[in-house]
Amino acid sequence: MIIVEKVQNENQQQEFLEFPARLYQHDKNYIRPLDKTIREIFDPEKNKFFQCGECVRFLFKNKHQETVGKVAVFILCDYPQKQPTGGIGFFDCIDDQETANFIFDHCKAWLQERGMEAMDGPINFGERDKFWGLLTEGFSEPLYGMNYNSPYYKDLFENYGFQVYFEQLCFSRPIFAEVSRVFTVMHAKHSRNPSISAKPMKKNNLAKFAKDFTEIYNQAWAAHGEGKQLEEAKVLKMFHTMKPIINEHISWFVYENEKPIAMWMNLPDVNQWFRFLHGRFGIVEKLKFLWIKRFRKNEKMVGIVFGVIPEWQKKGIDGYMIWEGTQHLRKHTDFKTTELQWIGDFNPKMIKIAESLDTTVTRKLATYRYLFDRTQDFERHPILA
Repeated sequence: MIIVEKVQNENQQQEFLEFPARLYQHDKNYIRPLDKTIREIFDPEKNKFFQCGECVRFLFKNKHQETVGKVAVFILCDYPQKQPTGGIGFFDCIDDQETANFIFDHCKAWLQERGMEAMDGPINFGERDKFWGLLTEGFSEPLYGMNYNSPYYKDLFENYGFQVYFEQLCFSRPIFAEVSRVFTVMHAKHSRNPSISAKPMKKNNLAKFAKDFTEIYNQAWAAHGEGKQLEEAKVLKMFHTMKPIINEHISWFVYENEKPIAMWMNLPDVNQWFRFLHGRFGIVEKLKFLWIKRFRKNEKMVGIVFGVIPEWQKKGIDGYMIWEGTQHLRKHTDFKTTELQWIGDFNPKMIKIAESLDTTVTRKLATYRYLFDRTQDFERHPILA
């Protein structure tokens, strides 16, 4: 017998946070997300997706009142699909197919009552940049905001009938690995051009770099795949939010006569610090975080975005920027690896760019889909032109 509890009170909210910590207590790669981060996703005052979406959380307990699973099930208003599709996320479960099936059936029924014809998962009740997808390969320490799960979760999903809607590829490379000769040749070429310069991002001039970032991004990515136009004011706000963790040695901009033409944005992987906080971020933990950040080496950085404006693409300016930045950060930081945020297998152009940066795929996640009408033909995510 499985007992279903809708998460409503504080004790249930806390259990929603504590269950995965118990489940993974012996897994050396598990890093508990900050409780604050998870709570804000389910706070209508903090998450804009509640404005036109709907989300509930459930705990699943056995006859001894022990939690055996949890999940969030929701409808995203800004999620256009061929058929009405809901989502499930923040799924955790003991290694038992019957328990998982019960949870999936419960989510299916909840979504069907609201007119949905399919469910995707595990996904986020929010943007795709956080808590999206099921880890299927590369069971190492997750990056901040990345889902982590045991290998058996793949079987739980697929045995129920979920199918891979798209794979999420994470590319990585060692900082001190040999750099492609193409990069060094292009660096030498553009270094002879007095109108070309490379500058690292500086915290004391965020307004300038926000302006330059917006200009490059909107030219390089807005019309590429699923890119969206960015507003300078929102970018500046984002930069100020990131300011405490910005490392001035690892984000680079390239200019032609002071006109921004390329950027390579990286941040330290804050999970390398958050792992010692065990989900808490009160006054004591904030002081601990500052101490750890100052005295403990962080050896992993995360590639946030890479862009070159159209008129400078395929001219080697990316090689110039990467070798310029790499030489500098090798001398001035402790980073040993860099990993890019995931790229969907439906986006061959971005995959090609990632491969051109001398990276290799080091982990994969999957976004699964389950069609309620089992006679309907399953279609994977369409390939972007």
